[in-house]
Parts: sequence; structure tokens; C-alpha cells
Amino acid sequence: MASVPDDPRPRPPDKPDPGDCCGGGCTQCVFDLYDAALDRYETALAAWRARHPMADPSS
Repeated sequence: MASVPDDPRPRPPDKPDPGDCCGGGCTQCVFDLYDAALDRYETALAAWRARHPMADPSS
């Protein structure tokens, strides 16, 4: 099933590079922010797949 233009498949967040972390023990490290974004992406992807059950899971 082709994607509907106003319901595109969610895109994963960009993973930070190891050098993006300053190593300062920040309360919200870039890796913490990435993990939160990844959780939101996985939730959105599961909902999108439920709306598009015939979509190719590998694309």
C-alpha cells in the first residue's frame, strides 16, 4: 500500500555522534534526548503501522 501524502511514515531521529556529548554529565545529555526521541518515534511508527497494515515493514 502506498503512503498517503498527509500520513507519511515516521522517520527515525538522527543518532548523535559520540563527539556530540561534551562528557560534562549534563542533566539532559544529547544521548538522553536521542533516547526520548527514539521512544516517540517507535510509538509513532507502531501507530502508523496500525493505520497501514499492508505497508512493507522493511521500507
